[in-house]
Amino acid sequence: MSLPPLVEPAAELTRDEVIRYSRHLIIPDVAMTGQKRLKNAKVLVVGAGGLGSPALLYLAAAGVGTLGIVDFDVVDESNLQRQVIHGQSDVGTLKAESAQRSVAEINPFVTTVLHTERLDTSNVLEVFADYDLVLDGTDNFATRYMVNDACVLLGKPYVWGSIYRFDGQASVFWADPPPEAGVEGLQYRDLYPVPPPPGMVPSCAEGGVLGILCASIGSIMATEAIKLITGIGDPLLGRLMVYDALEMSYRTIRIRKDPEVKPVTELIDYESFCGVVSEEAQEAAQGSTILATELKAKIDAGEDFALIDVREPAEYEIVSIPGSVLIPKGDILSGAALADLPQDKEIVLYCKSGVRSAEALAAVKAAGLRNSVHVQGGVLGWVHQVDPSLPSY
Repeated sequence: MSLPPLVEPAAELTRDEVIRYSRHLIIPDVAMTGQKRLKNAKVLVVGAGGLGSPALLYLAAAGVGTLGIVDFDVVDESNLQRQVIHGQSDVGTLKAESAQRSVAEINPFVTTVLHTERLDTSNVLEVFADYDLVLDGTDNFATRYMVNDACVLLGKPYVWGSIYRFDGQASVFWADPPPEAGVEGLQYRDLYPVPPPPGMVPSCAEGGVLGILCASIGSIMATEAIKLITGIGDPLLGRLMVYDALEMSYRTIRIRKDPEVKPVTELIDYESFCGVVSEEAQEAAQGSTILATELKAKIDAGEDFALIDVREPAEYEIVSIPGSVLIPKGDILSGAALADLPQDKEIVLYCKSGVRSAEALAAVKAAGLRNSVHVQGGVLGWVHQVDPSLPSY
């Protein structure tokens, strides 16, 4: 079922705009009125990364009049495998500014508004207020819940997507759609009432993602935004689209309103709500955390300890700390590898950044191996603080 158009049409299209958008204008469902709606639309894209890149490029090419770009991060070389809005010359610059340059190159008729501050509860409502809808391409649960709650409080539709390795998902959430739409309001919390346990779902930085997958899901998100703006087609409100790139299959799952979800009345502490690191891991790490430089000093002093890498084999192949032994976190948490850990010497655990090693540390200590520590900052800390000649990822 189509929803009413989200945006009123602009007064006119210029001659140059008619030429540029002519392939839209000859589609009966879009035509002149639909293109004028796109011209008048204000869309905010949260994250100029893997999903934000194709979404921004295609929304700009489609003629969305105002694009807001939220990103405080800078372009890293590891981004270029999937974040196609950035190029080699953009490495080290702000992603929002790099994205703005690409948008201007594609369509000079589009106005871009940059939000380069970190999005949090102190500014999210103010940032969102002037836009018609929000696209969220972030990869952490705390931000997703915050974006959802802000959209619920402001009454705005929210286009969401996520990616991991070869799989992608996308949907549209709108807690309070217009009554004439005749559809039930849904929000992100109806799909995920509570976040998964800390460490249960790896981020793309931990688990990886097929770069081209971003194009598939990001373009779906942009398509949903265009449908909402113009009032054409059947948006994904109430449906979850699931994509498997290896099988090349798409399927949709019906989303129902969860009667147990409490109404959103205010913003909360989302880091605490999502528990980026579990309480057990936090407790285990207290007094049992060392820096990469301290690990180097232990190695140089010839201390006898077991250095355990708790990442996955593919990560270990990329870079590792010399002298370490690979025992993936999953094998430690399941108990399968606990017998392989020494009982007569100190155990030093590390991962990529320190999150997974803290979770493994909690399990190791719970098993009685109290003489254990983990490395804050993980192998990336080692690369940055001890041996910059090694690759990072």
